[in-house]
Amino acid sequence: MLELRPSCECCDRDLPNESLDARICTFECTFCRACAEDKLGNVCPNCSGELVRRPIRPAAALARHPAATERTFNPAGCKKE
Repeated sequence: MLELRPSCECCDRDLPNESLDARICTFECTFCRACAEDKLGNVCPNCSGELVRRPIRPAAALARHPAATERTFNPAGCKKE
């Protein structure tokens, strides 16, 4: 099950469950759309995997399986392409 991490690793922007701007790789590294596209070229700086839109968990499932609350912020790892 996806963790649904709460923020962008590059800019620390909030990315709640319902955000259409959240991008993830297969390891669930999480970035906002702007950082993924403009800074990273849709490639994860941690694993070199593809960054794709994170799915939205339905409200009923979110109540049973809430999103993560721990933030990961690593702006040094997000170099401009």
